[in-house]
Amino acid sequence: MSRPDLNLLFTLDVLLAEGSVAGAARRLRLSPSAMSRALARLRETTGDPLLVRAGRGLVPTPRAIELREQVGQLVQGGEAVLRPAKELDLKQLVRTFTLRTSEGFVENFGPDLIARVGDEAPGVRLCFVQKSDKDSKPLRDGLVDLETGVVGQSTAPELRAQALLRDRFIGVVRMGHPLSQGEVTPSRYAAGRHVYVSRQGVDKGPIDEALRAVGLERKIVTIVGGFSTSLALARASDLIASVPERHTGNLREGMHSFPLPVSTPEITISLLWHPRLDADPAHRWLRGHVRHVCAALR
Repeated sequence: MSRPDLNLLFTLDVLLAEGSVAGAARRLRLSPSAMSRALARLRETTGDPLLVRAGRGLVPTPRAIELREQVGQLVQGGEAVLRPAKELDLKQLVRTFTLRTSEGFVENFGPDLIARVGDEAPGVRLCFVQKSDKDSKPLRDGLVDLETGVVGQSTAPELRAQALLRDRFIGVVRMGHPLSQGEVTPSRYAAGRHVYVSRQGVDKGPIDEALRAVGLERKIVTIVGGFSTSLALARASDLIASVPERHTGNLREGMHSFPLPVSTPEITISLLWHPRLDADPAHRWLRGHVRHVCAALR
């Protein structure tokens, strides 16, 4: 069975409202002959005459009377769907946004973001989930609204991305650690015992490449999956942690931080989202606030 032409719903709505082929033709800016052909198609589709002659005019059949209200509601619904979205009313907005963030984001940017969102849209709730890998599937499947992290080869090409801030790696040790005093040279840094952060299980990175370029190699004694774990171990031992500076500000409180004695490339932390949410007014509003709180710490 072929699908009916849904444009006929709009024609039927006008015909039933006007009760006249000529009147419906004027309203839809069609010729009377074109409107007569449309009525013939409607009769064929519905299997009912719909409008029958009574003297000089037309009167609706019982089936037409039955359809009148239903057709009117369908047409209004269709017009509402195709109408541009209403202006966003933040005070009335009730919605939960899920943000999949790299470690340290909530601790450093969460309080300001939650406060700003709450002031403007008290019905909005932010749900932060830990980013344990770089899989783009949660964004693709709609499980996550926004994500932060470094754009890499595994990032899905269709995702939208906007740079939030640039960051650099620094060294961190407990207060009283030998590296908390005096100049930290490449040799002193490499001679220590290190904790390495890797979610993929690799044990080498840009810092190791930079040390190798000056003929040095550091000893990595443990590998962990996150920066907070790395810093917790460094806080309670003589291990040396190497973490992004801006992303871990609050996590490093009470510890000694120092610039790395070798040159390593900066990293760009970006905001990512799926293109289906690009034009969503509420989503666009939230993206603006995320950018603002991150810019405040640049």
